[in-house]
Amino acid sequence: MDEAAEEEGLKRYWEARSHEMFPDEVDTPLDTPARIRFQRFRGLKSFRSSPWDPMENLPLDYSRIFQFQSFERTRRRILAEAAADEDGAMDGWYVTLHIIDVPFSVMASVQSGKPLVLVSLLPHEQKMSVMHLLVQRHPSNTEPIKSKEELVFHCGFRRFRACPIFSQHTTADKHKMERFLRPDAPTVVSVYAPITFPPTGVLLFKERNDGVQDLVATGSLLSCNPQRVVLKRIVLSGHPFKINRRSAVVRYMFFNREDIMWFKPVELRTKWGRRGHIKEALGTHGHMKCVFDNQLRSQDTVLMNLYKRVYPRWTYDPYVPPQLPWFKKEVTVEMDDLDME
Repeated sequence: MDEAAEEEGLKRYWEARSHEMFPDEVDTPLDTPARIRFQRFRGLKSFRSSPWDPMENLPLDYSRIFQFQSFERTRRRILAEAAADEDGAMDGWYVTLHIIDVPFSVMASVQSGKPLVLVSLLPHEQKMSVMHLLVQRHPSNTEPIKSKEELVFHCGFRRFRACPIFSQHTTADKHKMERFLRPDAPTVVSVYAPITFPPTGVLLFKERNDGVQDLVATGSLLSCNPQRVVLKRIVLSGHPFKINRRSAVVRYMFFNREDIMWFKPVELRTKWGRRGHIKEALGTHGHMKCVFDNQLRSQDTVLMNLYKRVYPRWTYDPYVPPQLPWFKKEVTVEMDDLDME
């Protein structure tokens, strides 16, 4: 048993368990001002209706990708042209191909007896973009799969490795990021990958340390849209210290006066459904006076939602080692080695 792998698995399990019990809640750091630690986050009046510019503060990796003016219209046109094209080999023909600049790795693979698969590309399929895959967690896999964790993708005829991000599958213009692959709902997986036109089947695998790949999720290709906005949410929590009708003194959300004034315009909510805002800071140790639409309860918790846009990492790797066959490990124990009492 690998102790390092066991500790990493236990840590990932507790993170998933904590996220399930307290979704997106983070602790405000004591040694760093919150306005510095969360300077890339912003508040939203409404996650559904508040505007978010999809062209704002794009990363440098977006200069390396291709974007369609209308991906669906281009897909229909290219597939219609491919279906109407009568050139090419028919079924049952024997064809001789002359290929130049063949890498040595391909020749070594052919000489070892492995089949060589040749695929013709449609227009734009040699370009990179942000691909979105709609997948469902496979019931045979129960290990927590964290966002930005390296996975092996089987997308159509392509196989590659990448670190994707997960998000909810909704019809809105903004989509909440998921920290873990959910087992009970379809999830959208976003990754930098070569352009492929749907319908295309998708398989997601996770590679173990010994080279064996476990099936994680199955699904299909959803779309190619670099402007799809995926927002990461964090929740700052505080506790009511003194309650006086609709106003309350809240502590433990911030620990200095400057942070309170910085986040003063952001709306507050509670786990019991109350809504309010920060009225003023009290003292210099993070106490603040807040006003709500109704009286709080002493066991309630005050929350503040903050959001920032996240993007996949450029970790596309077309080289995937061959998958090792799965085998069941059987351990035999000699009768002489047993300690009988």
